[in-house]
Amino acid sequence: MKVGYREVDIFSNTEIAKDIFELKVQIESNDSMGDPGQFYMLRSWDLDPLLSRPFSICNVEESVLTFLYKVVGRGTNYLSKLKPKDKLKVLGPLGNGFNLNVSGKVALISGGIGIAPMIYLAKKLNTGIDFYAGFTNEVYYMDYVRKYVAKIYITTEDGSTGQKGFITDIFRPEKYDVVFTCGPSPMMKKVVENCENKSSVFVSMESVMACGMGVCLGCSIKTKSGMKRVCKEGPVFKGEEVFFDD
Repeated sequence: MKVGYREVDIFSNTEIAKDIFELKVQIESNDSMGDPGQFYMLRSWDLDPLLSRPFSICNVEESVLTFLYKVVGRGTNYLSKLKPKDKLKVLGPLGNGFNLNVSGKVALISGGIGIAPMIYLAKKLNTGIDFYAGFTNEVYYMDYVRKYVAKIYITTEDGSTGQKGFITDIFRPEKYDVVFTCGPSPMMKKVVENCENKSSVFVSMESVMACGMGVCLGCSIKTKSGMKRVCKEGPVFKGEEVFFDD
């Protein structure tokens, strides 16, 4: 990983669903662009807002790195205005990604924009996995994922696509040996609870970050083995290690 931020070119920045953007950047580097579960810190502004924004790697194709993000505040609103050939500052890849050396039946479970790291993970595993994706209403990226997985299960809260309800309503943990999940904390908590004594489960945690490199401790979370930095020891943790209520 290169130390410090570097400036890269925007390749494309497309709204693929309401307030959901696919951002592609061009990176010329001989270094690894990252593994599934790792993330980058991004910023297109100078001083305000103060913090950069962390985003999981959604995909890597040759020299193009893809992120998915939802517009939820000033930082992501600034990002949404970027156009091809605009400049973006990036730091990464950061953190520890998913363990790809798994065996048995595997399920990936995502909720909302938590689908981002699951896409690159599905592509890398590519071994007959099942993909569970829950959305509020609009569905995205399923056509791309389909070629890498055995079966896709979709839920929407309004019932417009797939089964109406939450993705945890249709997930059956007893069918799987290993489960990876990313999304809202209540969803991941329920996945972990449902997998107890049935499947190994790994969660990709989200947190507000300042440095992204383990220095400021701002992203620390409580685990059974003490406080852990999401940016450094994570963002991927064993599900049973994490206290979701804190």
